[in-house]
Amino acid sequence: MIHLSTLLQHYKRPEIQDAMISTALGREIAVKFGDKGFGKRPDMLNYPQDILEFAKQGSTSFHASEERWGSPLMISTSMRKEDMDSMRKGWDLILDIDCHEIEYSKIAADLTIKALKFHDVKSITCKFSGNKGFHIAVPFEAFPETIGNIDIKTAFPDAPKKIAMYIKDMIKKPLGKKILEYEDGNFGRILDKTGIDENKVKFTSIDSLGRQSEHLNAEPFLDIDTILISSRHLYRMVYSFNEKSGLISIPIESDKVLQFKKENAKHPVKLSTQKFLDTSNVIPGEAKKLLLQAYDYAASQQPPEEEQQQDTRNFSIPENAIPEKFFPPCIQKGLKGLVDGRKRFLFVLTNFLGSVGWDYDQIEKQVLDWNKKNPEPLRETFVRGHLKYQKQRKEKILPPNYSNTVYYFYCPEVVEKAAEKGIKNPVQWAKRSVRYANLEEEKPKRRKKKEISNKEETKSEEQKIGSPEKDN
Repeated sequence: MIHLSTLLQHYKRPEIQDAMISTALGREIAVKFGDKGFGKRPDMLNYPQDILEFAKQGSTSFHASEERWGSPLMISTSMRKEDMDSMRKGWDLILDIDCHEIEYSKIAADLTIKALKFHDVKSITCKFSGNKGFHIAVPFEAFPETIGNIDIKTAFPDAPKKIAMYIKDMIKKPLGKKILEYEDGNFGRILDKTGIDENKVKFTSIDSLGRQSEHLNAEPFLDIDTILISSRHLYRMVYSFNEKSGLISIPIESDKVLQFKKENAKHPVKLSTQKFLDTSNVIPGEAKKLLLQAYDYAASQQPPEEEQQQDTRNFSIPENAIPEKFFPPCIQKGLKGLVDGRKRFLFVLTNFLGSVGWDYDQIEKQVLDWNKKNPEPLRETFVRGHLKYQKQRKEKILPPNYSNTVYYFYCPEVVEKAAEKGIKNPVQWAKRSVRYANLEEEKPKRRKKKEISNKEETKSEEQKIGSPEKDN
């Protein structure tokens, strides 16, 4: 238990109060009182003095929401999602890295930061969580305002969840390799530190020459908070105590995570020159590439729940494959090649072609030809793996509906036009185009048939009444 005098010594420091307040404004705050739990929620911190007043009451730590709100005190658990979205002003990406062992967490945090930089994100800040992990943050200002017709401020928690899963998948292999190197290949030490069953983390591979090597699967103990990312999710505020360790959550330089020492987080701490969630040098939209790649990754995983959301009522596959000239504009535009959203379009395209009567050979040729048109083609192994999955799947799945605009962000005008026409899905657009074309083709035939019918009726009438010349 942290003594009250220690809490007061720490939280009464003006520089600590200012640093905490700078990341508290516009957020929901929850105050923890040791083993008594949290105080009322929602709460707020408006002034530096508020922190000291809570400390006098025995508060041990302060927690802030990842979401930014217009009126945090108006939030309640009974609110509808639509109301929450209208009140939300934005959200920050907070990746909570925890590998159950501080040295492993340092490696994972370093790899995460490098992964973010790989996606051209520069406004990255980092802090020690106060126990065994790290919080890596990217401010909301770094993300684009919209993707297609989606207002990004409403894409919480969906967007950060996708980013977290994408980053986790990206770093898990190099993490396993680096941890194994750190422990000099000693699996026993790794198992002792993580408490994970050997069968879950250790696997063997054999190369083309028959040589056997052992590898570490770090995924079972690589915790990048994905499940807990939800609306009103909180994280421990900067310069706040951790009740379990007695250490303080301090900001650190993002490129010096590997050099971090727990001793630096012991009370009393020095005020860091680093600011957590610093927005002073943010380039608006710099995280667009990261966001798009994360959505592409999520689409490539083809979650069953997403597929099941499609409206399959009255869905039937045409006996004859619908020609490309009848494809909706969004499909035709995507077939010319894309810079962003290629994996999402691959998911859309294969499901679309299968749903309009194309067989596997036709789909394969179209997809491979399309990939060559992309300025940066997808890896062929990835594309063929996706095609193989499509071939093995027995049930045909419709592509996402137009209402799922993340998949059609590159053609918002088509989405708007489809809504005006009452068209929910690209397949529906293609079928309707074919039907209209057939109707247009039938018009001359019907006119000709009607003309012939009229002539026959005239001739028949003449036969009945006789020719005027003969009668005279």
